[in-house]
Amino acid sequence: MTAIAPPQSGQRLALLIQYQGTHFHGWQRQVGQRTVQEVIEQAIASVVNHPVSVVAAGRTDTGVHAAGQVAHVTVNSPIPVHRWPGILNARLPADVVIRAAAAVPPHWHARFSALWRRYRYTLYTDPCPNIFLRPWTWHYYYAPLDVAKMAAVLQPLLGRHHLSAFHRSGSNRAHSWVEVQAVSCQRRGALVEIEVQASGFLYGMMRLLVGLLVQVGQGQRSPASFTEIWQQEQRHLVKYAAPPSGLCLLGVGYPESPFPLALCTEAMPQFQLASVCPELSIA
Repeated sequence: MTAIAPPQSGQRLALLIQYQGTHFHGWQRQVGQRTVQEVIEQAIASVVNHPVSVVAAGRTDTGVHAAGQVAHVTVNSPIPVHRWPGILNARLPADVVIRAAAAVPPHWHARFSALWRRYRYTLYTDPCPNIFLRPWTWHYYYAPLDVAKMAAVLQPLLGRHHLSAFHRSGSNRAHSWVEVQAVSCQRRGALVEIEVQASGFLYGMMRLLVGLLVQVGQGQRSPASFTEIWQQEQRHLVKYAAPPSGLCLLGVGYPESPFPLALCTEAMPQFQLASVCPELSIA
């Protein structure tokens, strides 16, 4: 695949992006596949009349959503920065939205300037299906989940660790070191939310971690076994990845955010499924 060279001069923009990943083959451009990167690049190119390369902070996989993805692009255009979201949203499909745009220095990089990424995985545990939650959750009702046990077993992950047990094959990353900065697992009514904030994420890391964590929650695996698997790098024992539908990139952190704090806040913690169906918050 030939990379698209950005223009030699021009304005670098940071974009705050939301998308429903259900009908996308991930973020990264792929021949013959519908990807988030490609539809955004096509929309921008149709405005500036030159090829562009949009670089994201996190390359989400097939079916994974984003409430606060951040990307950068360099364009040769006199269009004022504040007009870009409206112009692009008029050209983008319904499952992608540009929430904000900001001018950033030429050296600013959506991926390499980032301090952290935060993901949330959401399970819907009521036996009765909910058509409105189906695209955003893993409908898991097969066995009760001990959420307190799941939350406790996540705590040792804090810090810098070699997490090859949660690293799918097919990645070109040279190592599996990850600095985990925050973890949580909580129940809100019929929803169970698992969040991890880290300096970076391995290919498939969150879905593999959740798949193993659910085994602890249902009593199929002991907390000690969970910890031993990732500490001893026993990748062969992590056999199941949670479905992509429940995973969402909540946001990306930078030393100085290019976006107003209020907008970044709106794109992150307020991505609460129970606000759509308030009855789900009733214990």
